[in-house]
Amino acid sequence: MSDPSTTPGHTAQQKIDTSVPHSARIWNYWLGGKDNYPVDEQAGDAYTAVFPGIVTVARSSRAFLRRNITHLVAEAGIRQFLDIGTGLPTADNTHEVAQRIAPESRIVYVDNDPMVLAHARALLYSTPEGATSYIDSDVLDPDTVLEAAARTLDFDRPIALILSNILGHIPDYDQARSVAARLVDALPSGSYLSINDGSRGIDPEFDRAQDGYNESGAAPYILRTVDQITAFFDGLELVEPGVVPVTRWRPDADTEDPGLIGEHGGLARKP
Repeated sequence: MSDPSTTPGHTAQQKIDTSVPHSARIWNYWLGGKDNYPVDEQAGDAYTAVFPGIVTVARSSRAFLRRNITHLVAEAGIRQFLDIGTGLPTADNTHEVAQRIAPESRIVYVDNDPMVLAHARALLYSTPEGATSYIDSDVLDPDTVLEAAARTLDFDRPIALILSNILGHIPDYDQARSVAARLVDALPSGSYLSINDGSRGIDPEFDRAQDGYNESGAAPYILRTVDQITAFFDGLELVEPGVVPVTRWRPDADTEDPGLIGEHGGLARKP
């Protein structure tokens, strides 16, 4: 299922700027994907020259999301997902993880990047029992996102809101908190909020590499302290083990623990 008004088309491809590096494409490069350009590879390589551990951060972040969704479907009984800041399709996208366990799961993806839009058809393959849709919109416009998501999701039933490495793209912390709170406020009781973001003060090399990237002219991504990330969950019931390095959130047999890394995440239930 897809919403015709947001189905990817050729116009998205025309808006893609390949002259400057882009975070979604660089992230895709670190994950081993092919949806990137030489400018992104150059920026990614420059970053890893300062902080080689970013590849571990990227892959650990993706694995955290997989374990989060698995818990939400298999243990919390969630069947609806609003994934904002989707990024480029890769292995184990939200709908793939959720629908493997519960084919009736319904997923709405949201992003405002033209390259993500151009590749979004890969996110729109759903089981017959479930549904997926893609919204070309901005997290900074939560009311528009919520209105469009209601065409696929039932806001009278619990929904898992996924904000994976997206809040760092909102430079103003108060604004980031306000946006997250507005989205959570629209969800019914029994819904969940999943957040993971880059964390400052854990690894000086990571902090230095990210500061350098932010000064390069590319769209900045702000690392935040663990306390700041934790505060996004205010008023919610954190699921054990709370806000921790993503590799230490309910690790499974496939989880490698490289020690403390500058990427923290958590999951919380709305009372």
